[in-house]
Amino acid sequence: MTQALILLFALLIGVVAGLRALTPPAVVAWGAKLGWLPLVGTWAEWVGNWITVTVLTVLLVVELITDQLPKTPARTVPAQFGARLLTGAFAGAVIGAGWHHTFIGMGGGMIGAVIGTLAGFHARRILVARNGGHDLPVALAEDVLAVGGGFAIAAVALSAIGPYVVV
Repeated sequence: MTQALILLFALLIGVVAGLRALTPPAVVAWGAKLGWLPLVGTWAEWVGNWITVTVLTVLLVVELITDQLPKTPARTVPAQFGARLLTGAFAGAVIGAGWHHTFIGMGGGMIGAVIGTLAGFHARRILVARNGGHDLPVALAEDVLAVGGGFAIAAVALSAIGPYVVV
């Protein structure tokens, strides 16, 4: 059961990576810092360091700003798609590391990133068309969904899966 829940949360954080590439690394860093992800004693313990949290938070804010710029490339171009795969895999691996299932988390995060990238691209395109071509309200709503959803995933993971217990 634990592995299935880890896969689910990693998949969900990967979907968030498909929406905003730098949100999942920042979210798992905050999750580690706040004790939502049990990373003490794992390879990912460094993610909860205040320097890591600060750097990833700044990168998240920069991404939220640059996403609003008209010259920002689509999330489906190879560089953007690849970045989303990497950050989804990384965030999923960090979630999995809390329960010593890094590779399950990594795979789930990567699959979720593919789903989130493609679904997010098409959903945004449809919503902008329905909104008379006005992208900003749709982009801001997507920002709120990605950041809020990411934090919800990190916050719920510990309570759903439970703390890792060494036996």
